[in-house]
Amino acid sequence: SNVDVMNYLFGSILTMTAADVRLAAVLSLAVLLLFVLLYHRIFAVTFDETFARATGIRANLYNMVLALLTVTIVIGMRLMGTLLISSLIIFPALGAMRVSRSFLGVTVGAAVLSVVCFWVGVIASFLLSTPTGASVVLVDLAAFLLLSLAGFLLRHSHK
Repeated sequence: SNVDVMNYLFGSILTMTAADVRLAAVLSLAVLLLFVLLYHRIFAVTFDETFARATGIRANLYNMVLALLTVTIVIGMRLMGTLLISSLIIFPALGAMRVSRSFLGVTVGAAVLSVVCFWVGVIASFLLSTPTGASVVLVDLAAFLLLSLAGFLLRHSHK
């Protein structure tokens, strides 16, 4: 039972089944499709729900869509573990915010950064024989620190 608890807390790529991978791929495509199709409404509801309601957007519906899309996090918990999944969500967004100022730029940047860091972390995990979740988090942290430095240099080079 100790191994099961450790896998639950810190994740293990070995606990994922082929069905989990297919479900994650389908959910990823659904999230991407919904984001592209509903971008303006999601943007409006996210930043000013009162204004969105005043313009006729059904804010409750789009809040529900956003809540349902967070189900993808449950799939990530199998791989990353419950303790590390928040860093998979937070670090790419924070990193993208260091170099982009628009909602779309941050969203797309965070998505790209997340995928790149994930694959670099998985490959590093395999090559170094380290836990997958921890390796991905370390790559995310390194990317965040590099983007923070890049953002600092960009802001100070324009002064």
